[in-house]
Amino acid sequence: MTDTKQNPTSDQWTSMQAYTLAVVCLLVGIAGGWFIRGSAPAGSRAESPAASAPGESGSQQMGSDAKSKQMADTQAAPLLEQLKSDADNARLLTQIGNIYYDTQQYATAVEYYQRVLKIAPQDASVRTDMGTAQWYMGNADAAIEQFNLALKYEPSKANTLFNLGIVKWQAKMDVDGAVAAWKKLLAANPNYEARDKVEQLIAQVQKQANVKPGTPAKALSE
Repeated sequence: MTDTKQNPTSDQWTSMQAYTLAVVCLLVGIAGGWFIRGSAPAGSRAESPAASAPGESGSQQMGSDAKSKQMADTQAAPLLEQLKSDADNARLLTQIGNIYYDTQQYATAVEYYQRVLKIAPQDASVRTDMGTAQWYMGNADAAIEQFNLALKYEPSKANTLFNLGIVKWQAKMDVDGAVAAWKKLLAANPNYEARDKVEQLIAQVQKQANVKPGTPAKALSE
């Protein structure tokens, strides 16, 4: 007689399994795609081209990247021409950086943002965008550094505080740091348009931070 293995029920899940699932769901349901441009109006979402679908082949991904780069180069061409005779024009450099950011050419966007910041280091919006681009490139520490620098110039900048909280949470699992950033955002910007979403993030992140190892998943919903 052979033994038959049974799948564990949801009640048998440990808190770690439940925590992992909850974080994944929260990332997809609330925070996914929620990074906000430094220059965007408070409460608005960042709008970027959709990432490649799961399972897309390497050749398809390369083709998509090539098309995005071509699109960015075409859009930036007139501005690059103007830049030839006005190399230190911060406005032009920012516009070019934004074009490459919006087409997910983040490394190129960072290059132009860095040029802007040499001219106008106090530009918190550009610092926020550069930090977000660095996050998308996989450099969380550089992103946090830029967000903190931006906040030195504009301590209450809502979009920067929102993004700082997301990176501290997702990259560092620094729940206290993330919640502190979001609470500061709400305190300094009482009319923030996405206030309900930030409050939801705070509540959910704090709830998951209090999960004790070994707690059955059923208890988490009680």
